[in-house]
Amino acid sequence: MNNEQGAGRMARRFRGFLPVVVDVETGGFNCNRDALLQIAAVMIELDDSGRLVRGPTHSYHVKPFEGANIEPASLQVNKIDPWHPLRPAIDEREALQRIFKEVRAGMQRAGCKRAILVGHNSWFDLSFVNATVARAGVKRCPFHPFSSFDTATLAGAALGQTVLAKAATIAGLGWDTASAHSASYDAERTAELFCTICNELAGSFQWAENRARDLGWHDGPGDAPEPETDLDPDA
Repeated sequence: MNNEQGAGRMARRFRGFLPVVVDVETGGFNCNRDALLQIAAVMIELDDSGRLVRGPTHSYHVKPFEGANIEPASLQVNKIDPWHPLRPAIDEREALQRIFKEVRAGMQRAGCKRAILVGHNSWFDLSFVNATVARAGVKRCPFHPFSSFDTATLAGAALGQTVLAKAATIAGLGWDTASAHSASYDAERTAELFCTICNELAGSFQWAENRARDLGWHDGPGDAPEPETDLDPDA
């Protein structure tokens, strides 16, 4: 698949949005109070046959912001020692800027107008991204501020499983319990789950695309009508 063809197909597949899987490891459940400790983003790409595949992973350990709360129970789950002298942690702003740079490059390659966060229970990851953007003073975020793709919902509908480990196992992706709760590992399994479900829906998407064309909604990739909820000042 040449670059132009691949870009058109990705933009058309998700109506101008580029799906990017994000997973965060944190010091608790409160995005405004609790520390962001690790963030990973996995790019979603198209292979030569037009199937969605997992792309590169970009993962960073993050320094807790000043005054951040860290719950001991959260550290028992994610096995992160925020104060370990060898932990290669960077500031929140730098971590976001590095990831956003890769996301914007992916958007440009795919011909997409905006990124959309994919996550397992995506509201949690998106809430921490948005809170960190505000706290770090990042002026522009490539992700849609409130829309997301939730693989817990997708897996529940497609596979009858909402727990990531069980959904991945049912889908034949495997699961390593020892590696779980690392942002990069969880994001990569989520990306593979998202691709697997979307690829199974290829026939349904093709039918819908033909139907949209019959309705005169678009003549080419990414030209479907834009609902008002897609509008925001940073678009």
